Amino acid sequence: MACMHDHSCEDNDCSSNWSLFKHIDLSKVSALNEAVPGSVKSVFKAWEHRLNSSEGYLESNDGDPELLVFIPFTSDVKIKSISIVGGADGTSPSKMRVFINREGIDFSDAQSMQAVQEWDLAENMQGMLEYQTRYSKFQNVGNITLHFPDNFGGDRSQIHYIGFKGEATQLKRDVVATIVYELKPNPSDHKTKAESGGGFSHVE
Repeated sequence: MACMHDHSCEDNDCSSNWSLFKHIDLSKVSALNEAVPGSVKSVFKAWEHRLNSSEGYLESNDGDPELLVFIPFTSDVKIKSISIVGGADGTSPSKMRVFINREGIDFSDAQSMQAVQEWDLAENMQGMLEYQTRYSKFQNVGNITLHFPDNFGGDRSQIHYIGFKGEATQLKRDVVATIVYELKPNPSDHKTKAESGGGFSHVE
């Protein structure tokens, strides 16, 4: 369950409130095996625009479905869940492996290293699923690398949206600004499925 509040999530757009989109350092996002250089940046967008692919999408090279995506943040974050919207006709990624605070990972590294967490993915073309993290392991995240080793049988992989939900914890030292974040505490954050498991939930 994504939200547990005494208000309408449709009216208050809880998913947008907890989105970490504004904390992604988009200029430094990169991907390995992308068919169109730089196209990976198009998959990061506001939650309410997750199904809009008019500005492009990430696609692997033909005959090779593997993708590796590096995402740095402008501030350290705590990640509660990850959402992936893939393509149709078997092109959606079928598995996701995650590495935290490790820069410069290539495919050889990703295949040999122990991931912080792994998920078997569903074909989530409507953007209604989110994959919950083992929250205690996703604290003070400065950057995250997502490894998608395979898909559902397509010749190439497509990703139309990648989204993170969580909280920003502090500013990077090289950012000169004074920002106060007001975050509403959620009792369910303290003891949730995200801390003990790694499943997915529906976003209503």
